[in-house]
Order: sequence, then structure tokens, then C-alpha cells
Amino acid sequence: MYFLSGWPKRLLCPLGSPAEAPVHVQSDPQRTFFAVLAPVRLSIWYSRPSVLIVTYKEPEKSSSQFGSYKQAEWRPDSTMIAVSTAYGYILFFHITSTRGDKYLYEPVYPKGSPQMKGTPHFKEEHCAPALNLEMRKILDLQAPIMSLQSVLEDLLVATSDGLLHLIHWEGMTNGRKAINLCTVPFSVDLQSSRGSFLGFADVHIRDMEYCATLDGFAVVFNDGKIGFITPVSSRFTAEQLHGVWPQDVVDGTCVAVNNKYRLMAFGCASGTVQVYTIDNTTGAMLLSHKLELTAKQYPDIWNKTGAVKLVKWSPDNSVVIVTWENGGLSLWSVFGAQLICTLGGDFAYRSDGTKKDPLKINSMSWGAEGYHLWVVSGFGAHNPGIESDSKSVVKQPGILLFQFIKSVLTVNPCMSNQEQVLLQGEDRLYLNCGEASQTQSARSSSAHSEHKPGGGKSPFADSGLESQGLSTLLGHRHWHVVQISNTYLESNWPIRFSAIDKLGQNIAVVGKFGFAHYSLLTKKWKLFGNITQEQNMIVTGGLAWWDDFIVLACYNISDRQEELRVYLRTSNLDNAFAHITKAQAETLLLSVFRDMVIVFRADCSICLYSIERKSDGSNTTAGIQVLQEVSMSRYIPHPFLVVSVTLTSVSTENGITLKMPQQARDAESIMLNLAGQLIMMQRDRSGPQIREKDSNPNQRKLLPFCPPVVLAQSVENVWTTCRANKQKRHLLEALWLSCGGAGMKVWLPLFPRDHRKPHSFLSQRIMLPFHINIYPLAVLFEDALVLGAVNDTLLYDSLYARNSAREQLEVLFPYCVVERTSQIYLHHILRQLLVRNLGEQALLLAQSCATLPYFPHVLELMLHEVLEEEATSREPIPDPLLPTVAKFITEFPLFLQTVVHCARKTEYALWNYLFAAVGNPKDLFEECLMAQDLDTAASYLIILQNMEVPAVSRQHATLLFNTALEQGKWDLCRHMIRFLKAIGSGESETPPSTPTAQEPSSSGGFEFFRNRSISLSQSAENVPASKFSLQKTLSMPSGPSGKRWSKDSDCAENMYIDMMLWRHARRLLEEVRLKDLGCFAAQLGFELISWLCKERTRAARVDNFVLALKRLHKDFLWPLPIIPASSLSSPFKNGRYRTVGEQLLKSQSADPFLNLEIDTGVSNVQRSQSWLGNIGPTHHEIDTASSHGPQMQDAFLSPLSNKGDECSIGSATDLTESSSVVDGDWTMVDENFSTLSLTPSELEHISMELASKGPHKSQVQLRYLLHIFMEAGCLDWCIVIGLILRESSIINQILVITQSSEVDGEMLRNIRTGLHAVDRWASTDCPGYKPFLNIIKPQVQKLSDLTEEQVQPEAFQPITVGKTPEHTSARAEESRGSSGHGSISQGEVGGSSLVSRKEDDTALAEEEESFQDGTYDCSVS
Repeated sequence: MYFLSGWPKRLLCPLGSPAEAPVHVQSDPQRTFFAVLAPVRLSIWYSRPSVLIVTYKEPEKSSSQFGSYKQAEWRPDSTMIAVSTAYGYILFFHITSTRGDKYLYEPVYPKGSPQMKGTPHFKEEHCAPALNLEMRKILDLQAPIMSLQSVLEDLLVATSDGLLHLIHWEGMTNGRKAINLCTVPFSVDLQSSRGSFLGFADVHIRDMEYCATLDGFAVVFNDGKIGFITPVSSRFTAEQLHGVWPQDVVDGTCVAVNNKYRLMAFGCASGTVQVYTIDNTTGAMLLSHKLELTAKQYPDIWNKTGAVKLVKWSPDNSVVIVTWENGGLSLWSVFGAQLICTLGGDFAYRSDGTKKDPLKINSMSWGAEGYHLWVVSGFGAHNPGIESDSKSVVKQPGILLFQFIKSVLTVNPCMSNQEQVLLQGEDRLYLNCGEASQTQSARSSSAHSEHKPGGGKSPFADSGLESQGLSTLLGHRHWHVVQISNTYLESNWPIRFSAIDKLGQNIAVVGKFGFAHYSLLTKKWKLFGNITQEQNMIVTGGLAWWDDFIVLACYNISDRQEELRVYLRTSNLDNAFAHITKAQAETLLLSVFRDMVIVFRADCSICLYSIERKSDGSNTTAGIQVLQEVSMSRYIPHPFLVVSVTLTSVSTENGITLKMPQQARDAESIMLNLAGQLIMMQRDRSGPQIREKDSNPNQRKLLPFCPPVVLAQSVENVWTTCRANKQKRHLLEALWLSCGGAGMKVWLPLFPRDHRKPHSFLSQRIMLPFHINIYPLAVLFEDALVLGAVNDTLLYDSLYARNSAREQLEVLFPYCVVERTSQIYLHHILRQLLVRNLGEQALLLAQSCATLPYFPHVLELMLHEVLEEEATSREPIPDPLLPTVAKFITEFPLFLQTVVHCARKTEYALWNYLFAAVGNPKDLFEECLMAQDLDTAASYLIILQNMEVPAVSRQHATLLFNTALEQGKWDLCRHMIRFLKAIGSGESETPPSTPTAQEPSSSGGFEFFRNRSISLSQSAENVPASKFSLQKTLSMPSGPSGKRWSKDSDCAENMYIDMMLWRHARRLLEEVRLKDLGCFAAQLGFELISWLCKERTRAARVDNFVLALKRLHKDFLWPLPIIPASSLSSPFKNGRYRTVGEQLLKSQSADPFLNLEIDTGVSNVQRSQSWLGNIGPTHHEIDTASSHGPQMQDAFLSPLSNKGDECSIGSATDLTESSSVVDGDWTMVDENFSTLSLTPSELEHISMELASKGPHKSQVQLRYLLHIFMEAGCLDWCIVIGLILRESSIINQILVITQSSEVDGEMLRNIRTGLHAVDRWASTDCPGYKPFLNIIKPQVQKLSDLTEEQVQPEAFQPITVGKTPEHTSARAEESRGSSGHGSISQGEVGGSSLVSRKEDDTALAEEEESFQDGTYDCSVS
């Protein structure tokens, strides 16, 4: 409701002696002037600007006679002040304005500024008037005066001798004798025939306040008893007074009265405030609620505040401010919701943690409209805690001004059907537009186009409904601040009302006179062109927007007439464009519902108008007609008590049982908040229900209203909406109430399922209370959210040095800001329905909200709250709710996640209770595995590890690990390896946390996979080349991963993990899933080469070359070769030239800047010899041949730095490739190669070749695998990859190796039979392979000869490449990373879940972007 803003201001008091320090402040009834009392002086201050106008100082002689000044009271017309003194005197001061039009302060404007021209009353508005004070009358009451109270035309004075004096303002008693309190009868209620008397002598009133709406006085006696004295008849004499009192209060200290809600707030010595109301029937005092600090919120200050010193209600009666003897300030809403308290947080502690002295308040008074609180602080003499320092300003009592921002609902309750939060400060407005309100516009126009012909959307609006994410609903913490037009403020301060339209695009404000409005789209204010028209109207009952129109009720000063006016926003602000209707009585409240305006008047009648848009030619106006008048004077004792009035479509029937269902959304009932009681009047449908279809709706007879029914007590605000939405009927047809300290209530409709006939015994609505942690300011109906605002504080005391900081206000007080906040309430409602056995309704409601982004959180909150309450309760619970809640949650697919998230956020001690209700965690774990929800299963594993023996958790972890391996969830695999090691190494007491689905990017503990010797996390460019030596890298693992496989290998746990990894690798190889094998090795740091060396003759054998070839084509999206028709006449058909074309293509794919005129320079030859020299026994023919392949050499030998493009990676990683044709047939092309020119048919052939290549990424991955297999000596796999790449150089090189070193004869035989099988398959099924097979036929022949010789090797050493260029290894590192995430073809063998692996690969590719290369994109066919 009210929120502190900024720092308090200090007013500079002209200080003399301590006797002139202020002790009391009292505002006049209009809150324009403030009387400030010091022991010997009376000052009058003006409110805006806050300046001292006049001071009266008591001469020493008379001040010794009167005693010091104590209290002041203003006459209702602000012309006199009565001041009480210590020795029982009352001094009457007259306030007169000095003659002439002299002003104390006036604004100065530059010449020719518009403010000076012809503004009526201009001077009075802006200037602080010059006043005189003179003492006119002195009255001696001969006893110390305890309390002064202005009552209508009289002054009521209570003295310490137990008398009540009624004094006329002219200082005479008018012959009325004082009333002795001992003669006033007191009883518990007014029905008791005769009350007892206060039968002891020294009783007197200590504090009292008059309540106009209750017609009586709330009093506090000196012995702490409290009571209420009311005159039985109109005459004010002792015989006619009667008092009531509650029996149990004996420590009252002060009292304040709220006229609007008829509440009396009594401060008590215990530090609490007890708020009483009067029972209408018996007249007894009933306790409404208490305002007390709880030990939970304020553990260190609870019960240490001292007695309540002062209680003050705000001018609009919506908040109360309380202060204590020991200091501190707190603000509460009418029915006890705490808004601010300065006893905790930054108010009470400095930034270094030391405690501050709380602010002590001697007196306080609210300023105009509640924007300011004037406070006389009592630092000084009463506070020995602060050392006396003459320079310090704060020690001396001074006047502080606290500044407040308040919600528009406090003064303009018709805003409660909006979904925006609007706060008003004295010169600015805060609104939460920009997100939530804008999507509303999109939504409401899509739900039903109400009146908008084509309403433009706001500039802040998101694109329609779909974009409504969490940020949209909750918004950020900042406000959209609109500064109110200075021109308007100058003559019309303070702002009294404000309103915002449905779409949140336009705002209107009302000050002293007239009004102004602002568009958020154009960022401009619109003011009255004619100032006389503005100054001639006083808006009385608030204002509201209807479409593009502003509807307001006002008093026309010149015509002395109450009016209802409608102004169009788009036209000029002028009465000529307004539609004006005369009204009978003053309008107190106004509200708009669809096309109706409801007005509540001072004669307690309610009037309904219809409003419609009228266009005659160019100008548009709105027409208003009276529909119906309802007199409420029988039910309403005083019109001022009505807090709000609204039309709603809510009724006790929920539309199903009505005879005519289409009326269900009509204006069904009137809701009236009468001093906190919510009263509903429905239409009386008992009569005949005949309506003419064709008649004009305005002419039709409206149904009368039934007598009122009370729906709820202690209501502060009511929210309802006029929108309809079939999916969310529960939320949209409900009525939301805010009840202060009691939280919120919702009056929820209950619907039968599937439109069955409702049970006659079931109520059609139910009132459900629930607590929320914020003060609600708006309800988002569909989104199940409450929006609010909250005060936040910022400390600035560190900016000042400690010694000088003492007197700075910025140090004593934190800076206050208002932040937006919001809260979900759905779980409270679902729980309340379940408690009341309305599970079916709860299910309907939950299903309608299941699409909300935070719905999983709602279920989790509900489970968590019920679990905490029931599991920690001391007594056994007769009817526990947890099983019901658990059963309810199982209805939703998120059941498994909800349970495990709740368990992970709850302490271990409560787990048994939770799982007794929801089921055994082992079963839930298995359900997750069946549902393929591995992340949730991982969370269950943690729970199992805590609840079961290690063997069980290891068994489940193994299951999960294998499934994760199968699905390629590498992140999870890494976690599982760590988890299994932790179990093994005895760390099971502190289990490592596995990630839940909520933290996808947690790479926290896996640096040791990332910083492998072939580093995946650095791109090749950033790595200094000298870091790499390929031999060390691939053969002898180094870095953390190396340690993992070597250091701990004796540990059984590592052996266990390795066995599982080996088993998985074996499966992948047996199923020919090379792509998955590459991913697996790259992601988990699996040492593929060493394992392949061991498995060379077992799992790493190729049993079926043809099947392997087909599977690789499919896995790597590599097209099968085809023979082009033109090749029959092509010069390439003899097969010899084919390799030339192939080499050209090869380098072309590697190097887009292909230059056919490359010189065969000597350096190239030398370089190639030195490099190839390391491969093994070099044959002369290789050298000569390679010197004729300059194209290839350029691709893999030239330093990559000379072309910065990434395209050359493909060829740079062909580490084991020797670009040669062994049979020397190339020598014939030697001379003319450098001037090679291609005919069109050859070009066509080359393009065919290009078409038969797979994606670049696949090529990189295949070459990487080729390199790995070559290192491990798995030559049969190398042959298969060579075949698929169709590069004879690879085949040649492998055959060179087989000739040169002692290779296992078994492998040679396998290669030979495999190649023969491929040849047979190519002849029958795939003729595209035949040309390539013809090229390598001579080598295959040599292989056959070799196998026949049956060379038996003694031992096989894997070939390792020696001094390779560093660039190559740097690129190899990159390609290794990339092989981890190629796209996977659709038809997958092995039955594993393919789609999820593909998605995971994509996710991996996104996560590990650092080694993703731009050229690796390939589309999945």
C-alpha cells in the first residue's frame, strides 16, 4: 500500500536554547499548515514548500506561570490553535493573514514565461502566505491537561483530575459543567441494563480520540484500561454518556481511530497494538486483530521494543504507523499486513554489522494525501547513548520528513479490475508496464474483441501470445517512472487520484482541480487548454478509463452542480468535447464494468449507467444513460464507510444452473466493501425470465437486486475480471480478496466434471484462504500470479568516514527503493481443495494451468510444504495430507522429477516419510530408466546412495552408466564415472552431486576430461605448435587423463569402470558403429589406440568387409559411387588418369584457391622426401612418384599459416597418407602435368566425382579414425576406410606397411578375403566401386603373393609416425574434437534410441563450441 522512498529530509529549525527545540507537531485539517511546539514557542510551517512562516515565543515571565507547551489542536477551519501547557492552561491563538497581498515566499519566473499569464488564484497556489499569530484567550483548568480533542464546533479537554471539559472555541465553557468520569457507567456492552462505575477516585483519561462514524470517543485510562464512550442521545452530559470496555486489556498507552473502517487502534505497554471494532448489534468492543512483531521475523528485538508510544492512521485511512518508546517505526495495512519496519535489516545495522541506535520519535503527523510524514525526532537529551558533541546536528531534536509512495488502490479502488500495478508519488507515477500489461492486450484482444475496433498495440508489446515467457509474466524489478507534468502540478498539487487504462498505455491524474492525462506511446501530457475550465472542476469520486474515454465524477464550482463527465483521450482537453450528465448528489466512488458505469453517491444510493461510443461525422463522443438506481440507505450507516463498489459477473450460481446461460457473464452482482465487510447484492432471478430478443438493450428492464449478503470480513481490496476464457474458468470466474494480515482469500467456483448435472448438496462456490509473503497490488488471473511491491534498502554509510558520519542522515537511514515482486499462489489453492476432499476440482484447475512455465514449481512447492509440516510435527497427524498430495502429483507427467527435486531440497531426515508416501526410490529409479529420463534417474541415484547400502547404489549406477553410454549422454557418463569412483574409494559418506536436468552446463568437476593431452577446449589456432609431438600424444597418454588410466589402475574400482568402457567399445566395433566409437572416445577420454592394439585380433577385426563398407556409407552420410554415362567416351576410362583427376579433386576440396599452374619446385621434392623418409623403408619409386604429385603435396605439406582459411583442415589431417601411385605408371604424365588443361567431358567427370563425396565433416572424421587405426595397427579397418574415401594412396601405403614389417599373416589373409568379397559385391551390386578396385588391383595381387608366402611375424610393433609437422598435429587435435559430434544417419542399426542420441550430439556440439569448426556443417538427409 505505502512504501518509503529515498532518504528522509531534514527541515532546518532555527535553534536557540534547548527550550526552543521542537517536541510536538500537529497538522491542520487540510494538512497545509503544521503547528510545531517547543517548550516555549509555537511555530507555523507551510507544507509545500516546507518553510517556517511564523513563530510565537512565550516571554519568560508568563512561561514560568503557564509551564511548557505540551499539545496543540487546530480549529476545523484552520483559523485558531489551542495549546495546552504543563500547569493546566489552554492558550488560544488566532491566525491572521498580514494585510495586503504580501507573500513570504513566491516563485520567480523568467520574463514572458507562460506561468505568469492570466492564471486565476495564481499567487495563492504557489506562494507561502505571510501569517500573524496572536494570543487571544487564556483558560485555566486548574489541573494538568492530558488530552485535547477538537469535536465539531467544540474542544474536548480531559484533565488529570478525572474531568471532561467541553469548551467553545472562543474560550468559553458556555455554562456547561465538566463531566466527572466517575459518573459515567461502563459495561461490557450496551445491552446490559446498567453498567458499573469507575468507582475509584484517581481515574483519569490519558489519551482519547473522537470517531465520527462511530459517534463516540476511544479512550485510554491512566491505569491502562481502554474503553469507548458514546453519547446515548444527542445531548452531551454525564447522564447521557455510556461506556463499553473489553475486560482483558490493562496496559493501554495510546489510541488512534480509523473513521473509514470504524477501527480503534490501542497501543499497549507490551509493544503490540490491539485493534478493536464495535459490534453493530450489541455495541460491545470486539478485537479485530493485533499488530505485533513476531519472534520469527525479529528475533533480536522481539519483546524489547518498549511500550507503544504513538499510533497514527494515514489521511486516506488505509495504513497505520506505529512507533515505540525505545525507537523504531513500523507501517501496517488496515487489517494488519506489515509493510515496513525499521527495527531490522539496514535500518538497524551499519554495513560493518554494528547496531545503530533506533530513531526515537516524540511526535508525528501525516502530510497532505499521505505523501509525507512529519516527524519530531527525539535524539537529544533523552538519549544518553550518544556522546554530546556540539557540532553534531542530529543529536538535537529536529523535524524529519519521510517520503512515501502509495498504491493507487488506496484512493481509487476502481483500479482493482486492472492487471497493472500503479503507484503514485507526490510528483511521479510508477507503473509495471512494458511487459505483463502489454501481453495482456494481446491476450484480451484474442480472447474476445471487447470494444476495440482496432486498438493499436503498445511499443513495448511482445509479438502476441506465444512469446509470453516467465520474464514477461514476472517482469524485471524496475519500474516505468512517469514524471507528472510540472505545469499541472504547480497549481494542482497534491495528486489525489490516478488511473491507467486496460492496455497500460495511458494514465490520467487528478490534483486539486481538473485533471491531466499522459500517453506512454507519445510520451506527452495533455492538459486543459483553458485554465478556467480546469480550475472550475473538482473531481470527487475518482476516475476510470473506458476504451479511449476518461470517465469521472466532479463538482462544477461555477454552476454548483455535481456532474458525470466523459472526455475522449484523442481530442483536445476541453469541456466542448466532453459528454456531461448532471447528477443528483455528490459522487463518492465510481467504477467501470464492460459497458456500464457504477456510481456510489453521498445519499447512499447506487446508480448504474450504460456508456456507448457515438460518432457523428468526424467527432466521436460517448453517450451515457441511466439504467437503474438502487438505494442502500437501509444497509449503510454512513456513506463515508463504503471503501469500494464494483460491478462483477460473479454470482453464487456459476452459470450452469441458470435458465439462460448466456446471461452468466452479464453484470450479475454488486460488490460493496463496507468498512471491511464485503457485501454482495445479486440480481433477483426468481421472477419470470422473459426478454425480447430484438429490443434495444438499454430500453430493456433490468432485474432488481436481492437483499445484500455478507461474503467476507476484514477485506482491504477486491479483484475480479470481466474477461472470459473457457480453459481457465476457475481462475477467471473467481473473486480475489486481500485481507491484510490474514493473507488472501479466493471465492472459487466449483464446476461439475464433463458438464454433468451438479449435485444439489454441493455448494457452487467455496471461499479458500491462503497466505502469501507479499502485499498484493494486482492479480494476473490466467497466469495464477499475484503482483506486488516491496521496500528494499541500500546502505551508503561506507561513503563517509566514521567520525564525520555521525550526523549524516544518509548514515542513520538507508536509502529506500521500491521493487516489484510477484508470487505464485496456485499451490495454496490446490492444497486447500485437497484438504476439503475436492480432488476432482483441484485436478481440473491444475490441468487448466499445466501449460504455465512454472507449473512444475507449483507441484514441487505443494509437496514440499506439506512434507515439511507433517514430517516435523510433534503430535501424530490424524488425517495426513501427504499421501493425497502424492497421489495428486502422479496424475502429471512431471511426477518423477517433482518428487526427486523436492527430496533433494529437503533434509535427509524427512526422506523416509516422503518415500513412504510416494513409493520406493528404487522403483522410481527404474521408472525413470524405462521412461528414458536419465537426468532424473541420476538424481534418484543420489537418494539411493544415501538410503541404501553401497552395493545397491553401485548396481543402479552401473545400469544408468550403461544406458547413458548407449544413448551417448556423455556429460552424464562423465558424472557416472566420477560417482562410481567415489563409491569405490570410500567417499560414499559425501556423495558427489550429479547434475539434475536443471543444470545442463555444469562442467564443474570434469576439467580432467577437457584438458586431455589432445585438448578439446582450445582451438588449434591458440595453441603454440611446439606443445605437440604426435608420437607422445597418441601413444603415451599424458595429462590428467593419463593419470586416470595409469596411476589408479590397480584400484579395483577403476578396473570395474574400464571393463564397462571396454565392453561398450567392443559392442560399438562389433556393430560397426565407428562414428559412435569416435564420439565415445573423444568425449570420455577413452584411450582408443592402446585398447585397439590389445583387441587387434579379436574385437578390432573386420569380419565382413562388405557389411562394414555399407554401414560406414550410411553412418557418415557418404554416397555410394556411381559411373557417369559419359565416362564410356572419357579419356579417363582406362583407370590410369583417374588418379590424376582424383588428386585434383582432393586438393580442390581442400583448397578452394586451386591453381593448376603449380611449379614442381625442388624444395617441394626435398620436403616431401624428408617427411616421407620417416614412414619406414623408403622405396625409390615412392620418392619419384611423390615428386610428381605436387598438388597433393601442397595440400598436406605446405605450412597452413600461408592460407588462413579453415578449408585445408581436411587434407592437413591425412597424416598417414602418402600421395603416390606405387606402380610408377605416372611417369608418362611427368612432362605435361604442369600445363594440364581439362576438356568439358573431363570437367563433367570431376563434378561427378565431387557429387560422390560425403560432407566435409565426415571426411575429417574418417581421416581421424584412419589415423587412429593406423596407429593401432588395425590394417583391415584402414583398408575399409581407404575404400570408402576411394584414395589409392591410402591402400598403397597400407600395403607398403604390410610388405615392410612383420604383419600377422592372419590379418593379411583377412584383408585379402575381404577385398575379394568387396570385389564380388561391387561386380553385382555397386559397379561404381569397380574403377577404383581396378586401380588398386596390382597391389591386391601383391598382397595375395605375400599371404601365400606365409610370413609369420615374431611380434608386431604398432607403427608410429615420427617427426611430423606440428601444424598437422594441431589440426589433428581439432579434428579429433570434431569427430565427437558428427550428425548421425537416420536408419541406425543396433536398436539404440537414435533420436535422442542425435539430439544429444547436437547439444554437445553446442556446448563444446570451442572446437566446432565453421566448415563442418552437414545436413542430415
